[in-house]
Amino acid sequence: MMRLVLLVPLVLLGCTATSQTVSDEDITQLTVQELRSALGRGDVSATEVTQAFLLRIQNIDDTGPKLNAVLEINPDALNIAQALDTKKAAGETLGPLHGIPVLLKANIDTGDKMATHAGSLALLNHYAKKDAFHVAKLREAGAIVLGKTNLSEWANFRSENSVSGWSSVGGQTKNPYGIDRNPCGSSSGSGVAVSARLAPLAVGTETDGSIVCPSGVNGIVGIKPSIGLVSRSGIIPIAHTQDTAGPMANSVYGAALMLESMVGKDSADTASVTTSAEYAPDVDGLRLDGVRIGVWRGYFGSNNASVTQIFDQSIKALTDLGADIVDPIELEVPNDVGGAEYQVLLYEFKAGLNAYLASHDVDESVNSLAKLIEFNNAHKDTAMPIFGQEIFLLAEDKGDLESEEYLEALQNSHHKMRSILDDVFAANDLDVILAPTNGPSWKIDWVNGDFFGLSSSRLAAVSGYASVTVPAGFVHDLPIGVSFIGAGFSEKNLIQYAYAFEQKTKARKDPDFLSNIKLEDDLN
Repeated sequence: MMRLVLLVPLVLLGCTATSQTVSDEDITQLTVQELRSALGRGDVSATEVTQAFLLRIQNIDDTGPKLNAVLEINPDALNIAQALDTKKAAGETLGPLHGIPVLLKANIDTGDKMATHAGSLALLNHYAKKDAFHVAKLREAGAIVLGKTNLSEWANFRSENSVSGWSSVGGQTKNPYGIDRNPCGSSSGSGVAVSARLAPLAVGTETDGSIVCPSGVNGIVGIKPSIGLVSRSGIIPIAHTQDTAGPMANSVYGAALMLESMVGKDSADTASVTTSAEYAPDVDGLRLDGVRIGVWRGYFGSNNASVTQIFDQSIKALTDLGADIVDPIELEVPNDVGGAEYQVLLYEFKAGLNAYLASHDVDESVNSLAKLIEFNNAHKDTAMPIFGQEIFLLAEDKGDLESEEYLEALQNSHHKMRSILDDVFAANDLDVILAPTNGPSWKIDWVNGDFFGLSSSRLAAVSGYASVTVPAGFVHDLPIGVSFIGAGFSEKNLIQYAYAFEQKTKARKDPDFLSNIKLEDDLN
């Protein structure tokens, strides 16, 4: 892995009176709620919290299992933490994330000393002049931007034979539950980092599945917000119709608290809306009496008996919580939706990426999609050693967003999916739809590429609606998640349902960093 900035030396670790009672290892095991309480009481300082996670990154990501999740450390992280401690000593705290470290996916702008390159060597030396809107909001809430995470290069939108979790800048990110297993993409580094407790919180981005899949296969909570809830500005884009940033955390409460800090009206984003910023769940709201949950068994991909068993157990848990279950619901996604979605992404990628590059101070040799294609061809040994750039070529051949083909594809994907979901919610009087998030993670395969198995992400992704994924169980030590899918801007309710389910099942467990996953035949 190419680490862009050396870690700050940690010679001060363990030198204070506080750190004698709360060890570095103990700090990294705390939930976001527990960290907030410990910081508030003064049991730990923001500096000690930051040091503890930096040390864990060294021990787990750089040595140990070598997960390749974190690409770059913010060289100012400790200075930021010390400044926050000074403010607290003077009686001032910035907000709900005061002193809590956050990692960002490397396609998100930061106006600091860290690069924004989407994992591509072509943009290796691109430094944004200002924070993405949601990053500025996180800083306002007191979060410490600890570093940036690896991702599937160009957010998995360069080749149809790509390998999730691989980028030409960072190499291959690995699943902490099985080091030979794929972490899913494109927010692979963010998912792995939270799962392995390299940071309590991370930001991912999603166009279709790139928050929920890495959350599901890495055994964490991920929130894919409704389009417009979290600003899209300052993110290297794929498609404005579907792109969004979202929180990834080890608990529903932590993810919800992070979402609260990310939302806000952004005048630079035409989809941005003004909405309530109160998303933390009611910790006493552990019943779901009267909540109508529709079970979707028509998800995409192959059936897996073990996943179905976990899914059925999840439905039973929700029934025990008092929910009214509609199983199954009639929800059929026409075959042409997927093809139409792909056309929309190709058109919007070309338009959005060219606009992003034109508005940022990038080298003239890579300031358009066409020039990026040329760069990759000229540096194919390092930029394309595993897979090519067929998607780039397809996108470059597209016209503008006034094209009849684009407008028709948008109608047959985004608009059609919204209509389908609206009808299903109304016909069944549903509050939420439940589906498996993922199948078991597949082995990393640089020859054949990805094998996702199953997915339910398209419902929320194409419609632009909300989705929350929560750990639900394991297949041969590999995590399986379930997704709570709602209408637009239903995040508050989805978070409450997910929280009640999480507290009922307590399905999550930390990874064991296994070198391989033992199958039943191996155990006989």
